[in-house]
Amino acid sequence: MAIEALLIILLVGAIAGWLAGQIVKGYGFGLLGNIVVGIVGALFAGFLFPRIGLGLGGGILGSIIAATLGAVILLFLIRLIKRA
Repeated sequence: MAIEALLIILLVGAIAGWLAGQIVKGYGFGLLGNIVVGIVGALFAGFLFPRIGLGLGGGILGSIIAATLGAVILLFLIRLIKRA
């Protein structure tokens, strides 16, 4: 993996994690935590969305939107687990 690809993954993860933290109030994890939540959300979205027939297009904007949606779902699941 090239260093540029790694930087793009980190940037998309950071943006998606921050956006998800803004959407799901009270669940910001700091810069590193937001990056992790964004990357895990992107992996989750990459696994789930094609199986339900949802395509968000290519490019960096589509990646940010998909990662943000995946991160929001992930934060809701974390919230449900913490309540139980």
